[in-house]
Amino acid sequence: MKTIRQTTTTIAAVLMLAAPAMAQQRSLGPSTGTVRIEQVQAGFIASGEAGGGTLRYQGRSYPITVGGLGIGSIGASRSVASGTVYGLRHVSDFAGPYVQLKEGWAVGPAGRGTTWLRNDKGVTLKLATRRQGLQLQLGADGVLIGFRR
Repeated sequence: MKTIRQTTTTIAAVLMLAAPAMAQQRSLGPSTGTVRIEQVQAGFIASGEAGGGTLRYQGRSYPITVGGLGIGSIGASRSVASGTVYGLRHVSDFAGPYVQLKEGWAVGPAGRGTTWLRNDKGVTLKLATRRQGLQLQLGADGVLIGFRR
């Protein structure tokens, strides 16, 4: 009973956060860059992820690292995410901690989802994800993005 109550509370919190995130796209303004991320994810309620990718900003490419912990995931998958960056004024504003809202699924080679990330500097990422594996996600994570040296 306690697990059901915790799960219900988690799902309710995610849904309350997801609606403003989805409506937010209209108020983000023009895109300021693009990003591509490849990562491996695993979880059973709690989840972890690690990977890397590339930020394209003002005609240049920047290699990045991605790692995080969160809740709302069951299974394991490999994902490739690509999408749009909003609100990036200086390349240094891209690195740091992000809050991530996600929904998606993966069964074998077919899987899709949408991920929103936002940091405290006003940078927002809207990513379309493709997953391979066996995983169901509906939750929130903390994600740390850095620049690869």
